[in-house]
Amino acid sequence: MLNAKKANQLAMGIIYVLVGLVVLILFGLLGYIILSGLPHINWQFLSSAAQSVGEGGGIRDQLFNSLYLLILTLLISTPLSIGAGIFLAEYAPKNGVTEVFKTSIEILSSLPSVVVGLFGYLFFVIKLHLGFSVISGAIALTFFNLPLLTRNCENALNDVSPLQRQAGLSLGLSRWKTMTKIMLPEALPGILTGVILGAGRVFGEAAALIYTSGQSAPSVDYSNWNPFSATSFLNPTRPAETLAVHIWKLNTEGLVSNAHAISSGASAVLIIVILLFNLGARFLGNHIYKRCRLANKLEVKTDG
Repeated sequence: MLNAKKANQLAMGIIYVLVGLVVLILFGLLGYIILSGLPHINWQFLSSAAQSVGEGGGIRDQLFNSLYLLILTLLISTPLSIGAGIFLAEYAPKNGVTEVFKTSIEILSSLPSVVVGLFGYLFFVIKLHLGFSVISGAIALTFFNLPLLTRNCENALNDVSPLQRQAGLSLGLSRWKTMTKIMLPEALPGILTGVILGAGRVFGEAAALIYTSGQSAPSVDYSNWNPFSATSFLNPTRPAETLAVHIWKLNTEGLVSNAHAISSGASAVLIIVILLFNLGARFLGNHIYKRCRLANKLEVKTDG
């Protein structure tokens, strides 16, 4: 029989081995994708349009479409999710209706992306006559992303110490003032973490976008800034094949002779962009958090 100390050391050793194994697998996958794709990445690859047949081609339009869809989706889903999270954490009554609402959010967050894509195809593409377009993909991904962001925002606010809320109310601040000046700055790192996770899911999503934003990337004019023009790169009603969809398409029905090389390069770019976005967003989140704390301290001193 092992004594308590040895049993604890054995359990901790097993945990460390399992964690190390997971990290090793993760770095192995990322390393394989990046190292196999880096030799194919150059400026011409990033700045040239894709080719349907023959050899060559790049990922310019697909990369831009992915970033454009990401920005539109976050612009739609982030304010809605923060508002819903604030309501659930601070204002929603503790009754059966609220519990049903929370259960519905949990169910929506577990829906497969292909189901969201088929719903977007039937409702936005067909019923609302939006067609295969950027806006159809962005709205479909909003349904896909909203439950995760809402729950994350609610949990981030619930994790803030109740003493922070009580301190704000005891100083005579209104409930909304306490929320915006004390609770939200404290919960900001957690909220940004949820936004980062949602952004990674959006940027790498393929199944939902096949049925909504389409599998084609028509030529656009990057000097045309009029979003209502059919040739503008900002036109939200045009079809938009994303980078993840392009990778899937190359590996399933690619007709170019160097489809494997383009797919490897595009996969490496996809991983690198997600990593850069995560690191940059974490740095920005910490910076904003420190600035908010400093601003609150200065405001308290001024009021005093």
